[in-house]
Amino acid sequence: MLGQRQGIVVWLYSLKQAKMLRRFGNVHYVSKRLKYVVLYCDLADTETIMEKINSYSFVKKVEPSYKPFLKTEFENSKPDKAKEYDYKMGI
Repeated sequence: MLGQRQGIVVWLYSLKQAKMLRRFGNVHYVSKRLKYVVLYCDLADTETIMEKINSYSFVKKVEPSYKPFLKTEFENSKPDKAKEYDYKMGI
């Protein structure tokens, strides 16, 4: 069972080694044009995994995702009356 997870963005010089990053977590996305990999790992292991990945010569930069630490409950989010009327229009 998966616990709390956090995303890590790994910027690479070349995509040849992108497959090798699968040993550190689940590879979610690989961008061929911008040469980065998004992978998910356990929240507790994030710091050690980032240090290990950053030590490789083919890695340009490693950045953590801040999504687990952001507040997702929004206050005072009232829908606009004009938009609400448009959505109820039966087509």
